[in-house]
Amino acid sequence: MRSVLLVAHTSRRRIIELATRAASLLHDSGFEVRMLPSEAAACVGHGVRVMDEADAAQDCEFVIALGGDGTLLRAAELARPAGVAMLGVNLGHVGFLAEAEPAKLDDTVATLTAGSFEIDERVTVDAEVIVDGQIVSRAWALNEASLERTNRERMLEVAVAVDERPFLRFGCDGVLCATPTGSTAYAFSSGGPIVWPNVDAMLIVPNAAHALFARPFVVAPSSTVDIELVSATHAAVLSCDGRRSYPVQAGARVRIKGGALPVRVVRLGDVTFTDRLVSKFQLPVRSLREASPPPPDEDD
Repeated sequence: MRSVLLVAHTSRRRIIELATRAASLLHDSGFEVRMLPSEAAACVGHGVRVMDEADAAQDCEFVIALGGDGTLLRAAELARPAGVAMLGVNLGHVGFLAEAEPAKLDDTVATLTAGSFEIDERVTVDAEVIVDGQIVSRAWALNEASLERTNRERMLEVAVAVDERPFLRFGCDGVLCATPTGSTAYAFSSGGPIVWPNVDAMLIVPNAAHALFARPFVVAPSSTVDIELVSATHAAVLSCDGRRSYPVQAGARVRIKGGALPVRVVRLGDVTFTDRLVSKFQLPVRSLREASPPPPDEDD
């Protein structure tokens, strides 16, 4: 039987209704619909199979996420290790990671069941926390891995190396290592550039750096970035996609490199990333002169 995993932010009534509708449509199309225990209760009676997180996405054709970017990031945690493509239905605010809108749910399900879609592979980053030469934590991120201070009264003192060569040293609130997918998220808010998702690269964005040179920079996907906590007394925390956190003790080092596994994303239709940017950020596509009304006729 064909299977699909449905991930939903079921704390909102509107999303519960859409999840129930999606489960019904998928079930009627011959799919086994899977949900996590904490979410399946909302769709009881529609042939939902309750699954534990470890096995939920195994052998599925795709994962559907109903919610905002946070829900899609949660779905990515399930889909990535299973190599399953996922699709987001936007029920949040900006929704850069989402592909479909709730008003077109029926058409979206029909397109998925017919297999009329493409799949993009989004690069990720892998992170390691290293203490005295030993790896004490491993993590990954789709958007960004962010080293952040824990003491709000003191800046972090960091030394940054690229491909094991010293590059920068400065005080800051933190340092972000972002993917092109994450360039429209936290990295953008911290002054980083927007990078098209089909560019294979990694962004390094200092956050509130106290330095003459504190510009974001872009390195090759094969590069390794080391961020060392220079001070022996100031600890930090490594946050991945704002969802998973790992302590980084004073004097430790965080190593960031291209992720071993991508995240596969379903793409419907022919909406380009440029169109998505214009729509989500409401960018002006006409000059002020073109957008302003014509001056009154002198004879009036």
